[in-house]
Amino acid sequence: MRMRSDKKPSRKHDRKVLMAEESTKSWSDSDSGSSSSSSSSSDSEQEEVHCLMADQMADDEVFDFSNVEFTREDLVTALNDMVNEYRKLSHSFEEVKAENVDLKNSSVESSAVQLGDTDSLKIELSKLTAENDVLKNETSELKAEIEILKQVVSAWNRSSRSLQKLNESKKLANDKSGLDSTIVNAVKERQVLSHSRPMTSSIKWALSKPA
Repeated sequence: MRMRSDKKPSRKHDRKVLMAEESTKSWSDSDSGSSSSSSSSSDSEQEEVHCLMADQMADDEVFDFSNVEFTREDLVTALNDMVNEYRKLSHSFEEVKAENVDLKNSSVESSAVQLGDTDSLKIELSKLTAENDVLKNETSELKAEIEILKQVVSAWNRSSRSLQKLNESKKLANDKSGLDSTIVNAVKERQVLSHSRPMTSSIKWALSKPA
């Protein structure tokens, strides 16, 4: 494809306008079968198209439409290159936009997770507070029961000591009674052995005392 840069300003401007119109028409025709989202591009995408065309037109080397060797195939090739470049830029733009949406969603999810964690911590704290109150009440009840048990043990100890003293008193009384019986028996045996020996007044008293 032949190029020429020695052109007059007016013709160069006319050719740039023609290229822009042809490029827009070709881009519209080539994208007519694409998805609805591509056909309904935003204003920013249109601005990208115009910027791309402006960059292409700013080049000093443009097609010379007065050249007989310039064919429609050359124009179609150039326009296809521009359309492909635009599609690349649009694809990059869609990727960036998708990444931006993902980042926003991630931020929202992260905030939701943090909020959920905060709510969970609040619920857990409420449960622990309730359990702490229950334990406090149980502790108070146990303290009261311990005081009652202390009083019972103290009373039992007093009763045990009283019973021990009573048993000791009975034991002493039984020992004394047993001693008296032993004395009486010994005296009787001695009296049997002696036969003729009279009993003294103390022995008589011991014999006369009931067992």
